[in-house]
Amino acid sequence: MSDVDAEPRVRIDGVGKRYEGANGPVQALSSISFSVREGEFVCIVGPSGCGKTTLFRIIAGLEPPTSGSVYLDGDRVDGPGPDLGLVFQEYHLFPWHTVAGNVGFGLEQQGVADTERERRVRELLELVGLDGFADTYPRDLSGGMKQRVALARALAVDPGLLLMDEPFGAVDAQTKKMLQDELLDIWRETGKTILFVTHDVEEAVKLADRVVVMAKDPGRIRAVVDVDIERPRSRSDGTFSDTYQQLLALIEG
Repeated sequence: MSDVDAEPRVRIDGVGKRYEGANGPVQALSSISFSVREGEFVCIVGPSGCGKTTLFRIIAGLEPPTSGSVYLDGDRVDGPGPDLGLVFQEYHLFPWHTVAGNVGFGLEQQGVADTERERRVRELLELVGLDGFADTYPRDLSGGMKQRVALARALAVDPGLLLMDEPFGAVDAQTKKMLQDELLDIWRETGKTILFVTHDVEEAVKLADRVVVMAKDPGRIRAVVDVDIERPRSRSDGTFSDTYQQLLALIEG
């Protein structure tokens, strides 16, 4: 079976979300459908209020859709599970655990033996550039280092899908660029499937194989754009600029 015909890693099928508001029902999402192939890096962008984070939470199994379904490797997602690795803008690290304790937390919950857990944690800390910080506590880390810990923790359980919700939104521009480059290196090394939510169009062009552009009122898909630019990508490249302007025009709609 060819890659084109293969079952996608994740499939979002007709997802809708409606809330009961003070003035009646509010349709937050309407008929969202797209898929992500194994090993693909897909970004979701759109204007504020278009439901990007709501969609993220539904894909992650953190809240149910009102209609439609999400499938991971053909199985319906009905709640959070070990095959979904989550990274948020807020680091959500346990302050009472060391770096190693945070990274190994999911493995410990799964009952992984101490020696195997320690080996896996060492590998991941080396992968994210934090070898030497295993015994450090989160309070002594910079924002960029905390996000590396969060990424290593998400990767520890070897998830089928890595979901990231504006993970670099809380760091300065220089750290953000460095984390983007490191994430691409990790993606190439691990072959993970990544679904990445961002409000930063330039970030989407730099990172993604494809970009899902959302519109609002209600939240829906306006377009899915292929980013056919050789990596590493530069903002000064004409094709990069053209794709950036195309996405911006779709968002401003």
